[in-house]
Amino acid sequence: MDFLGLGPGADVDIQLVDWDGRSRPLCPDGETLAGRIRVRPRRPGQSLQHNGLKVEFLGLIEIFHERINTHEFVSLVKELAPPGKISQPMSFDFEFNHVEKPYESYMGQNIHLRYFLRATLRRRLSDVVQELELQVLRPSSQPELVKPIRMEVGIEDCLHIEFEYDKSKYHLKDVIVGKIYFQLVRIKVRYMELDIIRRETMGSGPNAFDDHDTLAKYEIMDGAPVRGESIPIRLFLGGYPLAPTMCDVNRKFSVRYFLNLVLIDEEERRYFKQQIFQSHCWIDSDIRNQFPAC
Repeated sequence: MDFLGLGPGADVDIQLVDWDGRSRPLCPDGETLAGRIRVRPRRPGQSLQHNGLKVEFLGLIEIFHERINTHEFVSLVKELAPPGKISQPMSFDFEFNHVEKPYESYMGQNIHLRYFLRATLRRRLSDVVQELELQVLRPSSQPELVKPIRMEVGIEDCLHIEFEYDKSKYHLKDVIVGKIYFQLVRIKVRYMELDIIRRETMGSGPNAFDDHDTLAKYEIMDGAPVRGESIPIRLFLGGYPLAPTMCDVNRKFSVRYFLNLVLIDEEERRYFKQQIFQSHCWIDSDIRNQFPAC
């Protein structure tokens, strides 16, 4: 409703070059952001008074457990139109050249790192605001040599297990390949699973706060193993909501991933061993195929 010409009275849309409008735009670091802002009065033939049109490119970190939970790390502004009147649909082109996007987009349990465009048509009492969320990726180079992980789990005179994973760094769409070896089994193991744990660390030092989220539970075996038995592991990461490992982003947060091997015996006692691993988006992969939702 446009009461006395002071209400919203207009529709504002953001369009990017080469964007189909059906999904979230994918924006690699360093690329130019170009597009068009379309402003259309809701009542044909009626003039729309405004106090100027601007477009912003913003990068924000939102940490939900903090009292002041929004931290801005990128802010670019372009003025597209001075105060005036609009009586028919109009378009305004914009371009942010070679925009630096220092961090990867991230949508976690307690933390969001967001990039978006915001168009604002200033009005006397109530601005008309439209936002377009962007997905930012920062691919890294594929490591030439990645060492495997080898670990042992042992309870003296009761249990001795060796397990190995093929590497310590994985692509987001990779496959974890490994094997469990039972060297000594004197407890009645009933069940074994491999979990992927995401740990979000907010803050640093004595004020740091950790939160854990289980992203995957992969059943390795159901039943009692015997000495000398080995069990293969093949866990496909593509079906789980992993993001690249992130360390001390803007001095606000970190995101790490762990493989958690869990054993449960017939008396419901739990034994586990945890190992950190790194997740990456590698530059030699077809990014648009890896992220069809972007």
